[in-house]
Amino acid sequence: MSAVTELAAHGAAGARIASELRDAILAGEYAPGARIRQEDLADRHGASRLPVREALRMLEAEGLLTLVANTGAWVTKLTLADCEELYRIRERIEPLLLAYSIPNLADAAIDHLAALADAMESAGDVEEFLRLDRDFHLGSFAAADTAVLGELVLGLWNRTQHYRRAFTRVFRSDGGARDVHLDHHQLVAAIRRRDVEEAERIQAAHIRRTRLELARHPEIFE
Repeated sequence: MSAVTELAAHGAAGARIASELRDAILAGEYAPGARIRQEDLADRHGASRLPVREALRMLEAEGLLTLVANTGAWVTKLTLADCEELYRIRERIEPLLLAYSIPNLADAAIDHLAALADAMESAGDVEEFLRLDRDFHLGSFAAADTAVLGELVLGLWNRTQHYRRAFTRVFRSDGGARDVHLDHHQLVAAIRRRDVEEAERIQAAHIRRTRLELARHPEIFE
């Protein structure tokens, strides 16, 4: 195997390992602050240390992992201040991404958003709700033709996934689900009318509610 071919193989393996580890982190299999051991990943994937290190660097660049030289890798843990900053950014840029998307969303795509909004109301558990909610919001952005904004929003979604999970547990237990579901249905209605301004307003308020609720529960960040 030539050096170029070997590097390409390591790169492909690193991307595959990164993808599987990313999915595991987003699914909650690793909590913030959990240590990720290179040797465990190498054994699990039947890979050498080189693609494993490449995978860890990829996820560090995405903000999902924190690497400490000569020490190891940990799932990134946010402080309340970190999370508030990320949510404030989301409040401002997700409405803009939605505005790019709405004019291009097909009627069938909007019908699918409505079906997801209905399904969330009967979601059996937190993980089912999170999956549907992610499909709903990313689906609402899917028709946006952007060079930077779409990837930026996806990265912010991934970095705040654990804290959205914590928020979901809170609102499902304290009766706040009605407001969240109402937001989703109102957002679908605004999108169906192609009312960009109203959709942007609803989207920003929806994110703000999560930010404020998280601030009321600092124990989530301990």
